Amino acid sequence: MTLLKTSFLNGIAVIIKMLTMLSINKILAIYVGPSGYAAIGNFQNAVQICTALASGAIGKGVTKYTAEYHGDEVKQYAVWRTAGTISIIGSVIVAIGLITFNKFLAGWFLKDESLGSIFIWFATTLVLFVFNTLLLAILNGKKEIHRYVMANISGSLFALAVTTVMTVKLGLYGALVALAIYQSLTFFATLAITYKSSWFSLRNFIGTIDSFVLKNLFRYSLMSLVSVAVGPAVNFLIRTYIFENVGVDSAGLWEAMQRLGGAYIMFFTSVLSVYLLPKLSETKNVKLIVNEVVNAWYLLVPVSVGAAVFVYLIRDNLILLLFSDDFMKMGDLFIWHFAGEVLRLTAWILAFVMISKSMLMIFIKTEVIFNALYFVLTIVFVDSYGLVGAAMSYAFSGLIYLISMVYIFFLSNKYSFYKNRDIYE
Repeated sequence: MTLLKTSFLNGIAVIIKMLTMLSINKILAIYVGPSGYAAIGNFQNAVQICTALASGAIGKGVTKYTAEYHGDEVKQYAVWRTAGTISIIGSVIVAIGLITFNKFLAGWFLKDESLGSIFIWFATTLVLFVFNTLLLAILNGKKEIHRYVMANISGSLFALAVTTVMTVKLGLYGALVALAIYQSLTFFATLAITYKSSWFSLRNFIGTIDSFVLKNLFRYSLMSLVSVAVGPAVNFLIRTYIFENVGVDSAGLWEAMQRLGGAYIMFFTSVLSVYLLPKLSETKNVKLIVNEVVNAWYLLVPVSVGAAVFVYLIRDNLILLLFSDDFMKMGDLFIWHFAGEVLRLTAWILAFVMISKSMLMIFIKTEVIFNALYFVLTIVFVDSYGLVGAAMSYAFSGLIYLISMVYIFFLSNKYSFYKNRDIYE
C-alpha cells in the first residue's frame, strides 16, 4: 500500500478523531475552564506513564515484528503471545499500585487527594486499555488498514460520547473519569472489528513468553518507555512551573495550546506510525529507506507548513469556535507553537528510522537530551517573556532537534546513511 493511499484511508479516521477531540475541547472549555485544563493535562500525563509501564510500552515493537514476520505466522503468534502475557502481568502490577497509592497520586498529579477514586477507576479498566492498544498495533503491523481505520473511528466516537455525558453531568470529576475509562471501553469495539479475522484466537495472545521475542521486544520497550515517560514527565514539570510562576489559568492556556497542537499534528504522526514504521521495518536496502524518508518529507512537510499557516491566520476565530472567550490569550502562542510542531514533524520522520531499526542508544540519548533542553529553555524563556516563552522554547528546541537529526543521519561517522549501511540492512 502506498504512502498516499495509506494517508487517505488513515486520514478519514484522523479527521474524525480530530473533530471529536476538538468537540471534546469545546465541552471542556465550557464546563471546566482554563484552570480545569491544567488538571486534565496532568492526569493525561499520568495515564500515559502508567499504560506504558503496564504494557511494557511494546506497541511499536509488536507493529515492527508483525510486519517483519509477515510471511511467518508462527513467529507472529510468538510475538503476540509474549506481548499479551507481558501486558496482563504488567497491568495487574500497575493496577495494584494505582489502587494502593490512589490518594498520593491524586495529590501529586491533581493537587487534591479527594480525587483518588479517579485512579481506582483507571486501575480497574487498565488491562482493557492495554489490550486495545495491542490489537491496534497488530492491525497496523498486518497492514489491515481498513480494520485499523474502523477501530480508530469507533474509539473516537466512543470517546466523544463518554466524555460529553460525564463532563456535562459531573463537571471536572466526570471529565477525569471519562479520560480514565473511555479507551478501556473502546476495547470492545476493537474486539468486535478484529474478532472475525483469520488470525484472531485467544490462544495467540496468552501463553508462554518466548525468550528470543522478549529480548527483541525489550529494545522497543526501552525506547518507548523512555519516550512515553520522558515526554509526559517534562510536560508535567513545565505545566507545574507555569502554574507556580505565571498562574493556574496560564497553565490551563498552555495545556489548551498543547491539545490543539496535538490535534493538528495527529494526522501527520499517525501516517508515520501506520505507513512508515511497518514499511521501514521490512525494508533492508538503505537506498529504499532513504527514498521513503525523502518521499515522506516531500508529501508531509509542505502540507504541514500550509496547515500551520492557515491555522495561524484564523487563530482568533478558531479559539472562539473551539474554546471560549476565556482562552483568547492563547493567540499569542500560535506562531511559536506551530513552528515547533512543523520542525518536530520534519525531525520525527528520521526518528522513525531509529525506531524501525532498533537504534536503541541513540534514540534514548536524543529523547532525553532534547526533552531536557525543552524544559531548560522553557524556564529561561518563561522567566523572560512569561507564558509566550513556553511556546518560544517549543520552537527553538524543535529547531535544534531537527538540525541534530539531520546531522546524525547525513553527516555523522557512526549513523550516516551513506557511511554505515550495515546498520540499516
